[in-house]
Amino acid sequence: MEKKVSQHSRAVHVGDRKRPDATQPAWVPVTIPIHLAASYFYNDMNDLDRVFGNEMPGQSYGRYGNPTSDALEELVTSLEGGAGALACATGMAALHMAISTALIDRRRTIVAASLLYGATLGMLAKVFEPAGVDVIYVDFCDDAAVAAAIEKHKPGAIVMETICNPLVRVPALDRIGALAKAADVPLIVDNTFATPMIIRPFESGASFVVHSLTKYLSGHGDTMGGIVVSDEANLAQLRALSRTVGFTLGPFECYLSMRGIKTFPLRMERQCANARKVAEWLVAHPAVERVYFPSDPKHPDAENIGRLFAEGLYGGIVSFEVKGADRDRIFRMMNALKMIVPATSLGDVHTMMLYPAMASHRDIAPKHRARLGIHDNLVRLSVGIEAVEDIIADLDQALRA
Repeated sequence: MEKKVSQHSRAVHVGDRKRPDATQPAWVPVTIPIHLAASYFYNDMNDLDRVFGNEMPGQSYGRYGNPTSDALEELVTSLEGGAGALACATGMAALHMAISTALIDRRRTIVAASLLYGATLGMLAKVFEPAGVDVIYVDFCDDAAVAAAIEKHKPGAIVMETICNPLVRVPALDRIGALAKAADVPLIVDNTFATPMIIRPFESGASFVVHSLTKYLSGHGDTMGGIVVSDEANLAQLRALSRTVGFTLGPFECYLSMRGIKTFPLRMERQCANARKVAEWLVAHPAVERVYFPSDPKHPDAENIGRLFAEGLYGGIVSFEVKGADRDRIFRMMNALKMIVPATSLGDVHTMMLYPAMASHRDIAPKHRARLGIHDNLVRLSVGIEAVEDIIADLDQALRA
């Protein structure tokens, strides 16, 4: 599909309606089928040999992919503007694949943002560091600190998020991308919170862009999955490594993800609009101490947001601190919710509330959480597509409980 086509049209069409070749009937399914075969054969063994050798396109074995995963990968590659993608069993599997690929034949050192999803911090500390990888944590909203860390440690990879979880900080992706390019270091960007509707990290120098498909892209809370999109320079190594480790997403989950993506741009626009209204309402609520949302003109990264974000879109995540609340007070508020779902995830059509100290950042030591600014009175709201007045009404009664 041509580059000028909008994200809305890409989401609906890319990956579907593959034309048959001359040996096949002329029918074309309007959506990609679910291909459940574990292996494939050809009328001529020479063709299978060429497929195994990556000399011609085709299917060979389910661990390497299948037509349904190929279609999903083509779709997300188009949305993000990369060279190719790999659909994985979870978002964490996708991140693992990106980091592992980046470190092949490179220095086993990572410069990582200090403010990341708790499971990402856990993976770096519990998987990569024990395997001999040095991880240096830096405040990625401090450009000078990032530049100094890259210069000093000469890392094999850089890991960051476009919108940081859960305090919605926004690093200067374009400037960090320029630093990564100058140092010839692969930049790995988790774009789950922002999505390609708000930011396309390849335009700022990313080498890999990672998503939890479970979140905004699929959007309905009914499937697990992840995807890593690669630039041209790293794609062959990504695919080669995937054949060995086998993190491939199953065809049914690929189908559900692709089905969800067809409405993703519409959902994202609605969620962004709802979130902005909710954030503005929360600022004035007597029970709320502080609100974290990118549309705030006093946001510490307002300059980056104005430069990097698509116009009028600020994401669907609103984090806020409840005045004077401890764990029991937060639990009481969340138990009082009637429509909002108090569950672990984000990006679904329904509004969800999460308590980072209990869930996403549970394994981070309390003192470390406090240093990061993740206090025990902080909750994270993933705003859905419901009527915004209903979301606000439910929040109001729960905050007063």
